[in-house]
Amino acid sequence: MRLATLNVNSVRKRVPHVQRFLSSAKPDLLFLQELKCKTEEFPAAEFESLGYRAHAVGQHGGRNGVAVLARIPFQVVAEALPGEDEDTHARYIEVAAAGGRFAGIYLPNGNSGGAEGYAYKLRWMERLRQVAAERLDSFTPFAVLGDFNVCPTPLDLAPGALPATDALVRPESRSAFRALTNLGLTDALRALHPGERLYTYWDYGAAFDTNRGLRIDHALLSPELAERLETAEIDLSLRSQEQPSDHTAVTITLS
Repeated sequence: MRLATLNVNSVRKRVPHVQRFLSSAKPDLLFLQELKCKTEEFPAAEFESLGYRAHAVGQHGGRNGVAVLARIPFQVVAEALPGEDEDTHARYIEVAAAGGRFAGIYLPNGNSGGAEGYAYKLRWMERLRQVAAERLDSFTPFAVLGDFNVCPTPLDLAPGALPATDALVRPESRSAFRALTNLGLTDALRALHPGERLYTYWDYGAAFDTNRGLRIDHALLSPELAERLETAEIDLSLRSQEQPSDHTAVTITLS
């Protein structure tokens, strides 16, 4: 089974990029983030021609948005992260497929909106921790994939790429990420590539050419899935294409 995640930074602009990735990587489930479109504007037909059924959760105003593309049967079990009824951001989708639960997330950045913007990020991470704890307590095979907007350790960003005050590297953000892994979730990329500098995001401009990147796109696996982990890869070719997203895809293979 192959799972993948990609922040597309506007799905309608990146349809050819996603199509090429589907054709080459052939993931069973691909989670997309930062759609920047309403639900009804999602270009589902462009992916159905490749054998993928889509379910999108868009947002009015051209912000946020998440989706799943699947070539295996699935059922949508959640279109929002529980725990804060007034939260209307499109940042979470969870599906049941292949005997497990799989969530795609677009975690708040936390650098905008001042103190409240950062507090929202931390609340969101705690809500995610509670959902993950429930899945693990029930021994449900569970994975969370997406743009976490957190560099978990200094190894996950190029030296000097961000100031210490950035919400992606602040101690509270890293602590909240560790709270997820401390539950028993395995960071798939780090499990298979310990000690390596790996990046999934490069700002536009010279950042990609100089490899001044960040690792903020992650795949976290419950023990039932972690023991089946075979490969975890970053697709650099996506980021090197013309007019790419500033992120690239992470793909993991399970036995």
